[in-house]
Amino acid sequence: MTRILLIAGSLRAGSYTAALARAAAETAPPGIEAEIYAGLGSLPPYDADADTDEGPAAVRDLRGRITAADGVFIITPEYNGSIPGVLKNAIDWASRPHRSSALSGKAVAIAAAAPSTYGGLWAQDDLRRVLGIAGARVIDGELAIPNVGERLSATGSLVDEALRERLGERVDALVSTARPLANTA
Repeated sequence: MTRILLIAGSLRAGSYTAALARAAAETAPPGIEAEIYAGLGSLPPYDADADTDEGPAAVRDLRGRITAADGVFIITPEYNGSIPGVLKNAIDWASRPHRSSALSGKAVAIAAAAPSTYGGLWAQDDLRRVLGIAGARVIDGELAIPNVGERLSATGSLVDEALRERLGERVDALVSTARPLANTA
């Protein structure tokens, strides 16, 4: 079975990225286990002194979930033209130790969402760069979601079927990239 981990880059209750992660998980084809990571808010700020084998339990959990997944799908909001600090913090923890981290060689799909007409393009670019430097294999393709609030119902359900299809395409691309990588690990 192929396992994918979905990470929404926001802590906000009613987060657009969390709603999109749920919708992406729903598009996973049969035989794909899709898990949504909910521990972003429990990660302490990155501290190299605390980065030991017995480091924070929340960090061990994050690294373990990434390691156990065949691929990761990260959906980020855009805060001040970039990725939110809490998401960058998670990537910092997951990127250690350098060259043998949970992210090293891991297939990662990305998307960005914003209430603006640009859909988080800057955040998506920054996320691609940060993940690449961290050693992840960021898959090709872009998904910037503009005017995201208009694509969700008041209860946070995705109502834009074209967007649901595009999320499904990103999940499919992640799975098709992750499967061969998992078989060589």
